[in-house]
Amino acid sequence: MRRVSILGATGSIGQNTIDLIARAPDDYDVVALTGGANITQLATDARALRADLAVTAYPERLEDLRAALAGSDVIAAAGAEALKEAGARPADWVMSAIVGAAGLAPGIAALEQGATLALANKESLVCAGKLVLETARLNNARLLPVDSEHSAIFQALVGEDMGAVERIIITASGGAFRDWPLEALKSATLAEASSHPNWDMGQRITIDSASMFNKAMEVIETREYFGVAPNQIEVIIHPESMIHAMVGFNDGAIMAHVGPPDMRHAIGYALHWPQRRDLPVARLDLAQIGQLNFIAPDMARYPALRLARAVMARGGLMGAAFNGAKERALDAFIAGHIHFTRMAEVVEEVLTRFESDPDLIDAAMTLDNVTQTDHLARKWADQVMAQ
Repeated sequence: MRRVSILGATGSIGQNTIDLIARAPDDYDVVALTGGANITQLATDARALRADLAVTAYPERLEDLRAALAGSDVIAAAGAEALKEAGARPADWVMSAIVGAAGLAPGIAALEQGATLALANKESLVCAGKLVLETARLNNARLLPVDSEHSAIFQALVGEDMGAVERIIITASGGAFRDWPLEALKSATLAEASSHPNWDMGQRITIDSASMFNKAMEVIETREYFGVAPNQIEVIIHPESMIHAMVGFNDGAIMAHVGPPDMRHAIGYALHWPQRRDLPVARLDLAQIGQLNFIAPDMARYPALRLARAVMARGGLMGAAFNGAKERALDAFIAGHIHFTRMAEVVEEVLTRFESDPDLIDAAMTLDNVTQTDHLARKWADQVMAQ
């Protein structure tokens, strides 16, 4: 029986992970589940899976969680330190699906105890790629990608020589606004940005898809995880979301990973790796699909992609600055304080501030320095938006 923990259990990735685990309950011993404000869902899942520990990120909701777990053997806890404890509890396999920079410390705690970390938290590699990879190496832990794009790349590279890789092509749906006139983007509403044409995801990542910030982060992730040069990474818009990524080799061949837009494939691959097992996902009917389309991204529409290139060129802690500013700008858009296209402008202005102070960006990549950079980026983003 494998010991598993799910960090971010109440989000879309966490719920899909629980769906797979619940189909074979005798195969898994659930160590810890963590969540946010959805106490009812967290407690229900913790009871159903007989978890040892349930953690809410919000200390003020601890009593609610305790009440929801009353009569069970599940321990309730809350707050950032409790999230780290959840990651640190001995487990064989840990899903890292907490949204945002908050997922970094619990994920590192899981790696430090030698677990296989199934990484759905984009921010970990964007903010602290070298730190995460080095932590895994020092503790003989394994890192498996769960983003559909990086899982696809990982699968396309099985048995291949990285020295033969010429390019990696990441596909993007283009999000909710791929067909909108450019001049209309500024007036896009929260409801419009929160509706994805293909994927069923949480609100924040759906908005990031519309702005292409999620793809910008995936470009940085690709560089960190697979160790390729930035100029080897390409992005192409693929409206059908059937091809998740492609790898091009030095003999001109391209290996493409094709599958339905269902995150249970990437989750299941990481859960069962190195084996493949049956998964409850749709089987594609290629004749019915008929054709697949590809479009070069318009950089005027998606400035986040340009900013990702700048982040990779600068290196150091710039990824943490990029993510912190992006998260704060996204908060402001969701709250109705800024318009849709202002998000990229805010991030760029914050990166310009960091660029003027090399000592900040070139500081050692420690968890403390990453956290401080993240906090400063958020502070500067607030200042920019207040101007």
